[in-house]
Amino acid sequence: QVQLVESGGGLVQAGGSLRLSCVASGSIFSINDMAWYRQAPGKQRDLVAIISSIRGTNYADSVKGRFTISRDNARNTVYLQMNSLKPEDTAVYYCYVSSTLTSRSTIGTWGQGTQVTVSS
Repeated sequence: QVQLVESGGGLVQAGGSLRLSCVASGSIFSINDMAWYRQAPGKQRDLVAIISSIRGTNYADSVKGRFTISRDNARNTVYLQMNSLKPEDTAVYYCYVSSTLTSRSTIGTWGQGTQVTVSS
């Protein structure tokens, strides 16, 4: 009932930048939290950044000062601007959206993931 389309991943050298985008569509009444997670090979999926209409933004310590999460409510889109990238940022990045549907039920939806690779 909610579909997410991610874009913006790729290969970049250390110190470079990338911008991820995630567009939500479907039977959406309102969007609550929007977040980015990442999962490196052999590791668990971890929260990178979250933006809430009520609680503001929050970041993992490892990305504070380098990554910025933002959202465009009119376009149901969340962005992740990633600067000063490091090889340890290499992972599959997943968008997560918590939304209230037109039926007034609330669901969480994951994107398909986009690969970010940072070379040293």
